Amino acid sequence: MSLWGQIFAAGYDTIMRGPEKAVLQAHRRALLARTSGRVLEIGGGTGANLSFYGTGIEELVLTEPEEPMARRLERKLRGYSLPARVVRSPAETLPFDDGSFDFVVSTLVLCTVTDLGGSLQEIHRVLKPGGQLLFVEHVRSDDPRLARWQDRLHGLQFRFGHGCNCNRKTLESIMGSGFAVADLQHDQLRKAPPIVRPLIVGAARRT
Repeated sequence: MSLWGQIFAAGYDTIMRGPEKAVLQAHRRALLARTSGRVLEIGGGTGANLSFYGTGIEELVLTEPEEPMARRLERKLRGYSLPARVVRSPAETLPFDDGSFDFVVSTLVLCTVTDLGGSLQEIHRVLKPGGQLLFVEHVRSDDPRLARWQDRLHGLQFRFGHGCNCNRKTLESIMGSGFAVADLQHDQLRKAPPIVRPLIVGAARRT
């Protein structure tokens, strides 16, 4: 447990307050209204998604590998009546059987996983055939000028964003990992630094 990890967890909700109100809450609400059955959320963080899950959920499992985040998530979970539990696990090694979940949710998480391809393979494995990955992720810009700045400032973002990669081609990786993207929106993460503003929101079906 690093000191910066503890500081980052303590300040995360405050840092994200502007982007949440400007953009993210609306996307969370619309996306998570689709969930039902058994749902896995990777990188549950401080529980920003909890208030948007509906009554059709049979079980919600939230993975979180960072201990400071996991403790905050467990405390927040006590205020909800969701049938939910927290599992301390990274997305690269999910401790669940094949075909266990109807939905997997990833919101601002695939930018920080150590192995993006490995994480997507694990998500594909634990989803039922036809199950869906629902995602809200910031990505590499299609604008060459901004993409160059993302590359230049990647090291600083990675350090101060606690492992956040601002220049990942996440959509391409999803499409190349056995998913068919059925729904996709492009947006801007307003109230955030320009290098993390390009945003994708959507659903990808396990093929």
